[in-house]
Amino acid sequence: MTIGDLIRLLSDGEFHSGEQLGERLGVSRAAVWKQLRKLESLGIPMEAVKGQGYRLVERLELLDGGAIVAGLSREARHQLTRLFVEESLPSSNAFLRERFSQGAGHGEVCLVEQQSEGRGRRGRAWVTPWGRTLMLSIGWRVEAGVASLEGLSLALGVALARVLERHGVRPRLKWPNDVLLDGDDGALGKLAGILVEISGDAAGPCEVVVGMGINVDLPAAFRGGIDQAVAAVHDQAPGLSRNVLAVDLLDELLPLLAGFEQQGFSAWRDDWNARHAFAGCEVEILQRGVRESATAGDVDEAGNLWVQQEGRPVRLAGGEISVRRRA
Repeated sequence: MTIGDLIRLLSDGEFHSGEQLGERLGVSRAAVWKQLRKLESLGIPMEAVKGQGYRLVERLELLDGGAIVAGLSREARHQLTRLFVEESLPSSNAFLRERFSQGAGHGEVCLVEQQSEGRGRRGRAWVTPWGRTLMLSIGWRVEAGVASLEGLSLALGVALARVLERHGVRPRLKWPNDVLLDGDDGALGKLAGILVEISGDAAGPCEVVVGMGINVDLPAAFRGGIDQAVAAVHDQAPGLSRNVLAVDLLDELLPLLAGFEQQGFSAWRDDWNARHAFAGCEVEILQRGVRESATAGDVDEAGNLWVQQEGRPVRLAGGEISVRRRA
């Protein structure tokens, strides 16, 4: 019995006694009780009524690997080597890095309901509620070396933005790898983060693991415990299925990765600049502990961000740099 098995039973809107759950799952009532306690610890709200049993307060849509593969376009399905759907992992990126170490990894996708050690850029923790995000990693092998991957994280942001826009969501892109959303109060909340990890020969074959974490549905109680403005897909597209989003996203990302060596970021540059969250805005640049003010401009064909500082153009080339809009 897994958490997912229990959630599937409890999500039908009906009450189930501990005895019924044990019979359906083939385990003892004590084992059921242990898993019910685990649901509570994961922040999944349950309703318990004496004499009737248990049910989830609201239905959770679990990721369905078979439905996702079946929904892919012919092109994306051809590029997909294997799809993993996991309930819990320390990190989906680490999972695929391990796959590469075993001689696999290329064209593989890992989706996970919750990560215990997920992280974003600059090593920051990426904390998510169980079953309410879309967290995925894709492994890809590149022959042309690291230089051919300039601007990849920005192109991935454009691909995600295009998918969301088709479902009525209006995302904005923050250099170099965040996706933001306008909140009701006018503040920009973080909707998604992108992490690209590269290993191998700088001038030759290398392995890329693309990680993407997207907030789909964030309960108010969970948001209250986060120390920054956040947003979720359901803020603007409340009916969007996580499985549909996964299909549409892989339909965009797999062809992108397959063609990026030949196309480069120049094919994506204009689309990124059109969605630039801070274009023309006063921003603060944090680099190596030093904070400076500037006016944000566009990104160039290599994915570098140009800003104006004291009347002169300055190029920001990624790395350990953070750009924030000035209050």
